[in-house]
Formats: sequence, structure tokens, C-alpha cells
Amino acid sequence: MKLAQVARSRGHLRFFIMEFPTRFDPKEAEDRIYGMWSDGGYFRADAETSKPSFTIVIPPPNVTGSLHMGHALNTTLQDILIRSKRMQGYEALYLPGTDHAGIATQTVVEKKLRKEGKRRQEMGREAFLEKVWEWKQEYGSRILYQLRRLGCSCDWDRTRFTMDEGYSRAIRCIFVSLFKKGFIYRGNYTVNWCVRCKTALSDLEVERKEEKGNLWVLRYPVKEGGSLLVATTRPETMLGDTAVAVHPKDDRFRDYIGKTVLLPFVDREIPIVADNSVDREFGTGAVKITPAHDANDFELGRRHKLSTVVVMDDGGLMNENAGSFQGLDRFECRKQIAQAMEEKGLLERVEDYDSHAGICYRCSTIIEPYLSEQWFVRMGDLAGPAVTAVKDGDVTFHPTRWSKVYLDWMESIRDWCISRQLWWGHRIPVWYCECGEIISAVIDPESCPACGKEELRQDPDVLDTWFSSALWPFATLGWPEETADLEKFYPTQVLVTDRGIINLWVARMIMTGL
Repeated sequence: MKLAQVARSRGHLRFFIMEFPTRFDPKEAEDRIYGMWSDGGYFRADAETSKPSFTIVIPPPNVTGSLHMGHALNTTLQDILIRSKRMQGYEALYLPGTDHAGIATQTVVEKKLRKEGKRRQEMGREAFLEKVWEWKQEYGSRILYQLRRLGCSCDWDRTRFTMDEGYSRAIRCIFVSLFKKGFIYRGNYTVNWCVRCKTALSDLEVERKEEKGNLWVLRYPVKEGGSLLVATTRPETMLGDTAVAVHPKDDRFRDYIGKTVLLPFVDREIPIVADNSVDREFGTGAVKITPAHDANDFELGRRHKLSTVVVMDDGGLMNENAGSFQGLDRFECRKQIAQAMEEKGLLERVEDYDSHAGICYRCSTIIEPYLSEQWFVRMGDLAGPAVTAVKDGDVTFHPTRWSKVYLDWMESIRDWCISRQLWWGHRIPVWYCECGEIISAVIDPESCPACGKEELRQDPDVLDTWFSSALWPFATLGWPEETADLEKFYPTQVLVTDRGIINLWVARMIMTGL
């Protein structure tokens, strides 16, 4: 379309012909307008102003991919709130950033390397981490670009990443603080183990899927004569049994308590114990106890001082404790155990049984409960004030029904496994000396404070990604330093996020914030 513009100059008419596009081009208009906003500094928040503050920190998307429609909705709602408060005279800060996403990012990079015929174990830790950083530099900015294209009025000068230098220091500071106060400890527990990612997972990182399976009823010979029927959905773990348990008030088994059974294939005598946790309605009412491969069995085993026998390696293959079944995949072993029990006349029956299998939230591999030495956060004392904060209305949920999800979990909370057997992430700031000294420090120690030796070994594990993201609202503002940003913009006013991470993330931010 052409538009003629007329102007008079020194008695003469002059015509200017201007070209206009025939169709509206939103990209041209949006880029031009957003550039004007950004160049003009209109999204920049000032920590020195006397205006009241209003802060939203963006729930940091993982650097592994692109935004989806859920992100688009989420950030649109946040931007509406920020822009409205900005127009109402608040000093409004909309703080952007991304999360390093430990398991997810490492999985993506490993997959890329496998296509090139490389494995991280052959490359070594340092070389592999260089590749991850290269990948992050190439793909990690994609999400920030998408947020700009959505029109988000973020203060881009304050963009943070959970692995940047200042944020990493904050992670070390809080770990060392909690460690020295006794809230962080190391111990052997049966944890959720992904045999593909070869790392521990917290309870909240395990998803559940309904699975059609079987219930095997096995006959365990009793040393004193006769036999006892036990039911299990995982026959392969019988090789690690260290007891059979019955309910103390179940009359069917009263005469068995205190006797022993002879565990087939491994020739081990194990006791028959009574415990109130046994479900009399499940299976036969007598259950096999495998403390090294079941979290509930582990707790029962501690009550009765039972031994633990690990029968698999970290890849899900049966180990030397599995006897003649060594080297088999756990599911192949399940088949062969059932067949061998049948040949011995010790398989009573097989029933159809629907269960909810635990699967890894990243790769969907079936989780193996696995006895392993890990780092944990003692949650009881930390959870109390965070429960009170919601009950007293200091923190509110919209809609309010989601507060019940939060409180139900917080009031029955278990200790949190925070160590991951990965290379990408925040390395646990703990060092070991041959003299037995364990050192936790913000700055890498040069020597052992106990004996003076310089040969120290840092713990190889990294921290759970949710441990680092739990610091997001205040670590992004400069904590542990007493910055003007922290003074002005923390606590934040609103969080818009997915209900699925109330316990994974929201609860932990409240706890660490307090």
C-alpha cells in the first residue's frame, strides 16, 4: 500500500511516497517494541528506591530443552502481575534464570556423546564436564530467548543460573552451615536407585505407574520342621532375605515366632520375627524381609537388628551374593528363581497382582530399592517452622486446597536423600583425609586441620538439583552477602508454579528461607 504525503515548500507542492506493508508483521512489531522496552531500561528494578517492592522470581526452567505451553501460561500470569504492580507504583522485580537440571542435562549430553561413540567413563570427569558446559553454552540460552519472544518484562541484567559462581558459593555456605549444625549426615539406608542413571533419587523423584504383575507364593522350609508360605512380588530379592515377619496377633503364625527358616539356594538360616507393621491381609500374612532392597524392610530390620545382604550391583545385575544366579539381570533372575523354586517343589502358586511400580522421573526405568551410603538432610526440625508458616497464614496457597497437599507431606516428612551419583551438578563440599577426618568447607581446604596432610579426597557425589533450587529466591539476590537486592526484594511476594512440585520445590524453599 502506498500513501502520498503532501508538503508545501517555497510555493511548490512536494509529494512523498511512503511504502506500507500490506499485512501486519507481528515479529517486526514485537521485536521493535520489545527492543524499545529493553533498551529503555523499563524492566530494570532499582534496589535504592523508596518505592515499596514487589518481587517474583521465575521458576527456573531446565536448560535441557525448550519452553512448552505450560511455561507460556505460567510466565504470562507472572508478567501480568509484575506489569500491573509496576503501573501501581511498586518497584517491581521479575527475576529470570535457568536451572542446571543435574540428571536431565547429564542424560542429554551422554546420549549425544554415545552417538559420537564416546562414554563419559572413558573421558573422565573433567573432560565430560567441559562437554556439558559446551552444550549449555550452545543450547542453554534458548529458553531465555523464548521468554523475550513471549514479551516477559524480566530484569535481564539480573539473570541467574544455578551453577554460576555466586550461586555455587551460596550452595556451599548452606551445606556447610547445615552440616555443622547436625542437620546433614551420611549414612547407609535403602534408597530409591535408578539402575540406568546409576544414582539415588528422593521419594518425590519417583513416579508411580500401574503395572500388571504377579504375586508368587513361595514355600520356605522351617528348620524345626514343616514350611512357611510367604508371598512376594519380587522373587529375585529372596536371595537377600534376612528374616520372615508375621504380625504378633496373627494366630496362624503364633507357633512359628522365634523359629528359623532355611533360605533356598543360599543355605542361610533366617529368623521368623513378629512385627506390628506386617499387613495380615497381604498375601499369606507372612512376608519375606529384605532390608537391603526394600525401604520398609530396612526399617523393620533396624528394629530387629537384622543383617543386610545386597544381592545386585548398581546396574541391576545380580552380584556374588546371588550364588548361581550371579550376572543375571534382575528381571531375568526373577524368572529363573521362580522356575528353580518350582523345580524344587517350593513354588506354591502364582497369582495375578496389580501394583504401582516406582519409576525414575527422568528415564522411566523401574526403581530398585537399594542399600547405599548417601548424604541426608534431617528434616524433622526444619519442617516444623515451615508447617507453622502455612498454618498461621504467613504463606498462603491459591487455591487454598493445595495447602493440604503441602501439610500432609510436611507433617509426615522423612529425611531427604540429597546425594546423587552424577558428575554434572554442585559437588558435595566434603573432603576426607586418611587420618579419618571429615572436612566440610566453603573454600577448598589445602590441608587436613587434624593431621596437616595435604592429600585430601573430595566426595565424588553431587547434590540433588532440588537442594540447589531450594535457595532460588534468596541466592539469586546475593545471599549469603548482605546485598541491597536482598534487603529490598526478599522475601518475594508471589510464586506462580506447577502444583506437581509443591513438595519437591515450594516446601523446600520455605524451609531453607526460614
